[in-house]
Amino acid sequence: MTEQLENPGDIPQQAGTPRPERVQTKPSRREGAKNVASTIAVLLLAPIFAILLTAFVFQSYQVDGPSMQSTLFNNDRLIVWKAPRTWARLTKHAYIPKRGDIIVFTDPNLAQFGQDPNKQLIKRVIGLPGERVVVANNVVTIYNTGHPQGFNPDFTLPYQRLGHDTAGNIDLTVPKDHVFVMGDNRPDSLDSRMFGPVPADHIVGKLIIRVLPVNEMRRF
Repeated sequence: MTEQLENPGDIPQQAGTPRPERVQTKPSRREGAKNVASTIAVLLLAPIFAILLTAFVFQSYQVDGPSMQSTLFNNDRLIVWKAPRTWARLTKHAYIPKRGDIIVFTDPNLAQFGQDPNKQLIKRVIGLPGERVVVANNVVTIYNTGHPQGFNPDFTLPYQRLGHDTAGNIDLTVPKDHVFVMGDNRPDSLDSRMFGPVPADHIVGKLIIRVLPVNEMRRF
């Protein structure tokens, strides 16, 4: 009868056959130093990598104010995508988002409206470069080559606007490398109706997802 071994590695040695020596190796000082250096490098590079991601790829924001209701609400946590703007700067092109995109941007002239000039704003793109934007009789009308008779973006874009009327008396052509923005809460929004079109260089990025509150998570 053949005896089965529980562990095939436990094969008995034949009598008189010397057993091989077991040598326990220890890491050399040089290898230990390399391991320590690698750990230190990871610890140093991790925050730098995080800073680069925040500066050039994406960033988290929290909504402060009612200007984008009823799309965004106070304290909503957002993720803003910066990569297209970063790529545009690297390739020396203007980053122009699409109509309807929600963007974060800066405006150094906010001080004249009693606002912090370093404050970043979030609004929706309504008018694109070269288009004529008219606000009259509480209605927004966009004129371009595809719509020489004009159209109302509030009736064509898939968003819910708070307030049925758009106050203002505007008639302008959006300059090259600029966009015209407005808040969805038209009665309570500081936007291009007051400070004019936004230069592409002032755009930080576009909203891609709301992560909080969890039950209101949504992609844009």
